[in-house]
This record gives sequence, structure tokens and C-alpha cells, in this order.
Amino acid sequence: MDVQLTQQERQALQDHKKHEEVCIQKYEQFAQQASDPQLQNMFSQFAEQERQHYNSLDQLLSGKQPSTSGGGQKQNPAPGGAQSRQQTGGGQNKEDALLCRDAMMMEKFISDSYDNGIFQSTNPAVRQTLQHIQDEEQQHGEGLLNYLQSQGLQG
Repeated sequence: MDVQLTQQERQALQDHKKHEEVCIQKYEQFAQQASDPQLQNMFSQFAEQERQHYNSLDQLLSGKQPSTSGGGQKQNPAPGGAQSRQQTGGGQNKEDALLCRDAMMMEKFISDSYDNGIFQSTNPAVRQTLQHIQDEEQQHGEGLLNYLQSQGLQG
């Protein structure tokens, strides 16, 4: 199915692609900087999902409707190993918390951006894709918050 885009939708999708590109880069950097293997894994998973978002946006810009089925598994990074992590060096824990908070600010920004894009789009395929991406971005935020809480870093 060919997707016909308005100029406004095309511009918004290009902006979303730029945002996703930054998200990919940041999550890859965060995965390298995090000291907790659980957090490293979560950041790597988020980077891969951001890459999928980028590809979906690219497909829309090419006039194709991307598949929005699958791939949206709910993240649950908090359980398992939280106790042992809390008892390690406090400095590392603070650095990991800072990475999470930075990622949460990024997710809030991008979720808001998608929210605006959803309301401004007239094309059902664009709206459906943006809604799917926004749902996953909100799951990222939830995963980050769950991680912080499991580490006793968010009250």
C-alpha cells in the first residue's frame, strides 16, 4: 500500500528520523558507559528499538506502510539482580542513575514529539505508525523508571 504524505507530514517524519538517530547514538553510548550489565543490556535493547523506529519512519517517507506488529515487547528490566547491584560501589550507581535520568528526559521529549505528530497527521498509516512508536517510547520510560526504583534511586 502506497502512503501519500502531505508536506507537513513529510517534514514531521524527517524531524522524527533525526530524533531517532540521536536516540540510537545516545543509547549506544549509554550502553558502553553503564556499569551495571542489566542496564547495559536494557540500553542496547532500546537502541535496537530506536533503530526499528528509524527504519519505520524511513519506510513511510519512501511511501511504504511499515509493519507495526510484533517488536513491541514490554520491557521489564528491574527484577533479578537488583539486590546485588544496590550493594556495589555508590559512585557507579550514581553514574548509572544519571544515565537513566538523561534517557528519561530524552524519552519525554520524543514521546511529546510523537504525540504532536499523531494529532497533526491526517494519514491513517502515519498516525498508526507514530502511535506504535510512541507506545514503545513510553515503555522505554517505564523501563527506566522501574530500573531506578529497583536500585533505590527513585523515590
